[in-house]
Amino acid sequence: MRWPWSNKDDDQEDFLTRLKRDDGTIDWDSALTPRNLATSVAATATSLLLIRFYKSYVRRIPSVNYIKPKYFRRKSLFGRVTRVGDADNFHLFHTPGGRLTGWGWLPWRKVPTSREGLQSNTIHIRIAGVDAPELAHFGRPAQPYGQEAFEWLKNHILDRRVRAYIYRRDQYDRVVATVFIRRGIFRKDVGLEMLKNGLATVYEAKTGSEFGEFEDKYRAAEAKAKAKKVGMWSGPSKLAQFFTKTKSSKELESPRAFKERMKAMEQKAGQEETKGKNVKAKASSKK
Repeated sequence: MRWPWSNKDDDQEDFLTRLKRDDGTIDWDSALTPRNLATSVAATATSLLLIRFYKSYVRRIPSVNYIKPKYFRRKSLFGRVTRVGDADNFHLFHTPGGRLTGWGWLPWRKVPTSREGLQSNTIHIRIAGVDAPELAHFGRPAQPYGQEAFEWLKNHILDRRVRAYIYRRDQYDRVVATVFIRRGIFRKDVGLEMLKNGLATVYEAKTGSEFGEFEDKYRAAEAKAKAKKVGMWSGPSKLAQFFTKTKSSKELESPRAFKERMKAMEQKAGQEETKGKNVKAKASSKK
């Protein structure tokens, strides 16, 4: 190439080729001239900047296992929601840079649609600061408003692009994050919107609570939803009444309390089962 500071045609020759002697060795006297040193420094600096730019803004993170500890509380992830697993968590396909880096219009930068293409290629996100009513799973019954909260989240973010500000990795290999989605010209905090609609409570736990800088805002939103009696604060839905005996909003059970009650019941059932087996074993040994 021709360098900006020169109009000589021979500057188009390869840089290293011009520094080689006839015997193949490098002419270091020529290499160390101010002009050649400046060229080397500029080329090296440009290469390093391009590498850093690629790692920071272009390289895709396929799963939680590729997120380095130093990224947490310093980096955000932009991507498309490919699956909503529960009312407070989902799977994100990381698309760094979005359309500016080719996602959605370059043939080799498209979000897979098949299960095989998405397997091990998404990041499991847990929405920070909120706890939504539970769906029926692992043999446990559904909690009132669990299905409503799930449907709201799915309709709100599935197949949409979101930005997640990540805090930490939890015990289930999910990334705890505050999640934002664009609605027109406005950016909405997904967790905050769930609280406003009475479809989640503020996350309460002795350890592991994450709010970023939004705890006060979240608690105020929950208090306002309670006062307005929206969502779960209005009392059980007709669907919930059909499956449960709950009749009054005074009997409302938080997702945290529900999980603790289910866990205690399972532990008690396990203890009773073990006790029964021991009694049978003793009876058999006496025969």
